Amino acid sequence: MRVALEEQLTLAQATLQEECSLVLRMLRAALKALEEWDVDLADEVIDYDDQVDERYLRVDQLVEEVVALQAPTARDMRLVLAISKVNLHIERMADYCVTVAKLTKLSAKLPNDMRMVAWLEEMGARAEEMIQVSINAFAARDAVAAESLIGLDELIDRANRKAVDWVVEIGSDPEKREWAARMLIVSRCLERIGDHAVDIGEQTAYLVTGQFREFTDASHPGQPS
Repeated sequence: MRVALEEQLTLAQATLQEECSLVLRMLRAALKALEEWDVDLADEVIDYDDQVDERYLRVDQLVEEVVALQAPTARDMRLVLAISKVNLHIERMADYCVTVAKLTKLSAKLPNDMRMVAWLEEMGARAEEMIQVSINAFAARDAVAAESLIGLDELIDRANRKAVDWVVEIGSDPEKREWAARMLIVSRCLERIGDHAVDIGEQTAYLVTGQFREFTDASHPGQPS
């Protein structure tokens, strides 16, 4: 029974890696579609979500089987719970990528401001880095790397606040007001992807220490460090 449990947990974690790789691909494609106003590429991003959902459901099924059939120990159960939560965070990241792609399609023919697009691309690059750090830290059980996400999250939060300022400025142009409002949602999507990466980091720290705590960052003021 122990061998079967370990095999299922290994498969679940490998599937998480696949799921995360797809999300990274989606994010890169969504940002490129936004930069080039490529509606066809945006459609590809939306289609990729089905592949993420397939892996999400597979991990969910494996978790259910482990709990129901393998009688995991308390230590194993900690990993099972962490896998389940990381799985959800990755799937939510994919949903935000889809939202970016849909907003790109809706905005493709509107008057735009490429300065704002460049800013969003920078935010996207930071979000991509955070995804990679978070999943690598989880795989390696690296609590130090996981906690480095705090600093990266502050950077992306600052970028999001700057994007708000840009939108206020762009929104003074009546022709660009609708486009600017949609780009503000894009900015928020990228910021939320960063938040989910931090949440994955918190699950890594939970696995290593056995205690769950929220990392201290701009999103969680007043939490102990």
